[in-house]
Amino acid sequence: MATMQAGARRERWAVAGVLAAGFALRMYFLLLPVSGDDDTLAYAELARNWFHHGVYGFLQGGTIAPSLIRLPGYPLFLGMVFSVFGNHLGAALVIQALVDLTGCWILYDCLRREVSRRAGWAALLLAALCPFTAAYTATGMTESLSVFCVAAAIGAGVRVVRAAREGRIARGGVVALAAALGYAMLLRPDGVLLTVAFSAGLVWYLRKPLGARRALRVGVLTGILAVLPLAPWTLRNFKTFGVVQPLAPRYVNNPGEWVATGFTRWARTWSVNYIDTGTVVWNLSDQIDMDDIPARACYSDAECQRTEDLIDQHNAVKGVPAALDAQFAALAAQRIRERPWNYYAVFPAERVANMWLWPRTEMLNMSIYWWRVREHPRDSVIAIGLGLVNLGYLVLAGIGFARKRVPLKAVLLGYIAMRCMLLATMENPEQRYTMVAFPILIVAGACALAGKRGLAGNETQAAGETAVSVAAA
Repeated sequence: MATMQAGARRERWAVAGVLAAGFALRMYFLLLPVSGDDDTLAYAELARNWFHHGVYGFLQGGTIAPSLIRLPGYPLFLGMVFSVFGNHLGAALVIQALVDLTGCWILYDCLRREVSRRAGWAALLLAALCPFTAAYTATGMTESLSVFCVAAAIGAGVRVVRAAREGRIARGGVVALAAALGYAMLLRPDGVLLTVAFSAGLVWYLRKPLGARRALRVGVLTGILAVLPLAPWTLRNFKTFGVVQPLAPRYVNNPGEWVATGFTRWARTWSVNYIDTGTVVWNLSDQIDMDDIPARACYSDAECQRTEDLIDQHNAVKGVPAALDAQFAALAAQRIRERPWNYYAVFPAERVANMWLWPRTEMLNMSIYWWRVREHPRDSVIAIGLGLVNLGYLVLAGIGFARKRVPLKAVLLGYIAMRCMLLATMENPEQRYTMVAFPILIVAGACALAGKRGLAGNETQAAGETAVSVAAA
């Protein structure tokens, strides 16, 4: 018994050491110059106006105008931190880092219990020392808390399924899962995919131990509890704007605001990578250089000339009024008719591949042209290194899934599949849109490193005994 307690103490100290190293990594990124983002300023303004003036909106012409372009989950987090520490974004980012590390521990504890002690340690190291999730804790955007929600959902979902196999319903696990799913939807509109995946997944995994009817009840109840937090937001939007808008709008616009849908559809006929996003798509209200538009945006000399004429019109007013937007829409329709395979299959696949494989340097103060080694050799070396690390996570995850030992495998793969289908439709491929799925890569990668057998009886039993000892201590 004394030996087991000593082992448990050593394990606790070792876990604390890894988490401390993870915290140091996150503080390094916090002190490092990172790329600024307008989203951070928007979220901070929403938080201040909401908590100090009672209006969820932006300052316009001396008054605060209500808005629904951003979901309230992240401004709620910032507002709570600002209420305690003042309007200090740094305090919010430190707390955000601690929340992220909590998610790392959840993945460790989940796999230690469900797969093996070795898998738990692999998950802890892959999560706490991941440079990509660490970098996002230093930014005032929704990605870091969304990553935590996915990790929390995995931990709670595994707990619910494990309890069902033992012949009981883990009510606390259901509530924890619904809370993670609900907050994920309050952070980002694509959080609804997580709710769909886990609610349906519960029905699938619980149908045998609990029976189809009880499994359906648990899945439906989880979904209902998850969407409840959206009710006040939806009601507020209906009362304020007269629209039913439970999530943020697709084009980040308030009701009645002009959206250049023709321009964005035209962009989807050729945009496939982060360069296209940064140099063209984001410059809708700024100057666009014709040299930044790639060759795949023109199928003929005549089309190139027509495209150049439209870009010149855009640059003259630095915008896309309705008449010009109609011309972009007509050009997009022509391109789709000429080569529908590119629009519906080739370019969407390339966008998704770029979001998964492009070196994740978007949060670092580095050139986006990472392959131009002679122009900036240091940035190129860092980008290539990070690209290889990212590829390593993907390869490990693929091995873990192939070995059929990943907990909730159908749920996690279903979520990734739905997310990829959604991302394929976007005209602005950004690496951050795949960051939310990193807890899934970490879980699958840890299972690839779990040893010869997943769910090994002796090792799992030893892990359980260690857990009991830790709890008793």
